[in-house]
Amino acid sequence: MVEVTKVSTYTGHKDCVYVLEKSGEESFFFSASGDGLVVKWDMNNPDLGEVIAKVENSVYALTYVPVKNWLIIGQNFKGLHVIDLSTKKEIRNLHFTEAAIFDIVLAEQKVFVACGDGKVHAFWLEDFSLCSIFNFSDKSARCLSYNFIFGQLAIGYSDNFIRIVEGEVLVAEIQAHNNSVFTVAYSPDGTELLSGSRDAHIKVWDVNNNYTLKTSIVAHMYAIHHIVFKPNGKFYASASMDKSIKIWDSQTHKLLKVIDKSRHGGHATSVNKLQWNSFKELLISGSDDRNISLWDVRFS
Repeated sequence: MVEVTKVSTYTGHKDCVYVLEKSGEESFFFSASGDGLVVKWDMNNPDLGEVIAKVENSVYALTYVPVKNWLIIGQNFKGLHVIDLSTKKEIRNLHFTEAAIFDIVLAEQKVFVACGDGKVHAFWLEDFSLCSIFNFSDKSARCLSYNFIFGQLAIGYSDNFIRIVEGEVLVAEIQAHNNSVFTVAYSPDGTELLSGSRDAHIKVWDVNNNYTLKTSIVAHMYAIHHIVFKPNGKFYASASMDKSIKIWDSQTHKLLKVIDKSRHGGHATSVNKLQWNSFKELLISGSDDRNISLWDVRFS
């Protein structure tokens, strides 16, 4: 049985909320929006939002760097901005692409950046020198996930493929969906890769068996924008253009709960991003309705 309680709503963004990211402080998180604002929020006090940065264009990607206490911001058409959160000052501005930046992940002392021109740039974290560029498609690289168990990077593309990179070598190429791949997420134990697409399906891939398909789920009515695992790995959540959030069992991949406006006071428009925070294991969602919601999801 799953019980859902809406804890609070965060307002203040003037455009769609596209990204949510953890911070180095347990009860705080970051959000970014089409309004170019990057805001830090306190889960104990939703009325107090602190603007960390304001950029010219939409922000689809953020990543927090724990060892440096940095926040890396992907500004569409303008590259990366690196903010030192200790001093609240920009320490680097890296204008390396004219394309949109759709995702950023940090792994093995590298920063991987997925771009709208199909390229994935890898920079060394220490000095942001260019390490490599993966150029496997001329369609957008939309999403990234890193498998820390096997040292593999999964890249989801608008050409419907997922490509797996180990080191700098392409080790698998999967014709995964019937439309753009918007989200990929490795399970915490590294044995499965989940993908979600504009085709509204969630697919589960067996990492140990050369990424063969384990199951395909007609999960939502419209495009799936994000999939995120609960910190303990036992459950995951999906966010969709159909305005809903769905909770799933990680072992059986069975649907457990639907969070929507009519039943739980959910979002009025597309749900774009999720974060399942370790703080009280609260689920955070961001939407086209410009709001961020905080959910207490209890399992019994």
